[in-house]
Amino acid sequence: MQKEEVVIEVIRRLEKVYPNKLELNFKNPFELLIAVILAAQTTDAKVNHVTERLFKKYKTPEDYLRVPLEELQRDISSINYYRNKAKYIKGACKMLVENFGGEVPKSIEELTKLPGVGRKTANMILYNAFGINEGIAVDTHTARVSKRLGLTEEEKPDKIEQELMQITPKEEWGKLSNLLILHGRYICTARNPKHKECVLYDLCPSRES
Repeated sequence: MQKEEVVIEVIRRLEKVYPNKLELNFKNPFELLIAVILAAQTTDAKVNHVTERLFKKYKTPEDYLRVPLEELQRDISSINYYRNKAKYIKGACKMLVENFGGEVPKSIEELTKLPGVGRKTANMILYNAFGINEGIAVDTHTARVSKRLGLTEEEKPDKIEQELMQITPKEEWGKLSNLLILHGRYICTARNPKHKECVLYDLCPSRES
């Protein structure tokens, strides 16, 4: 099978197993922005535990700007790197208010100007908040699973993204990322992947390694 055919088969199989969504809890694009900033090097479960309270206290960018930095840091103190993340959130909210009318922008160029938002994060927001396929979010799970499946031999996230974009229909970019993240999290783990539970086992050139 060509890589283009493998990708389609991977999506077809994985979408029968996983929902096409992130495991972060959010009700609107702004909540997702805050959640993904908090999620860097932290589990989604931990983020969801914190945002359950956080999103009741802070509803708008202005809400985050009204409180002292120290108060926001206390509110997210159970999250890794909470001091820096509080600064990112403050900076992002300031930019939203001053440059974007308090709304989360809908382009990768504008999103990546926000503190704490890189290309991976921007892709996640665009697809999961707005249904926009502008790229493929490549995190550690996406990278690991796509390499094991033989879809790419690249090591750097930006190069992995470009190769996956070339072999995947554009309308499937966001879905592919969501599905690979979940599969990497639960089945195709970094150590001791669960081959016997893997619906992609017969497609995977790494299955014997």
